[in-house]
Amino acid sequence: MEKRIQNIVKILDDKKAENIETFDLTDKGYIVNQVVIATALNNRHSLSLLNNLKEELKPLGEEFLRVEEDGEWSIVDLGDVIIHIMTEAHREKYTLDKFLEGFKAPEQEEY
Repeated sequence: MEKRIQNIVKILDDKKAENIETFDLTDKGYIVNQVVIATALNNRHSLSLLNNLKEELKPLGEEFLRVEEDGEWSIVDLGDVIIHIMTEAHREKYTLDKFLEGFKAPEQEEY
């Protein structure tokens, strides 16, 4: 898993994505184990980053289960990893980083 995340981060970084953050949510009760968030400079850059991810990850065996393409906020679902590519305005507006930082496993009920 670590190697996969490193590949994703390297691809995004090589193509000038900014403020790349990773979140390990394994065993936290979240829908995936890992989340990567990156900031794109603009809509065109966002779509370019998405295309580069497809071109470089598919030959490595990554399966793109779902892709939501939008220049403001694109989402890539790799099954156990989700990648968010957002413009600065969307990243500030939706504060996904803060949500994920504060994510905790559901409390267990006491009997």
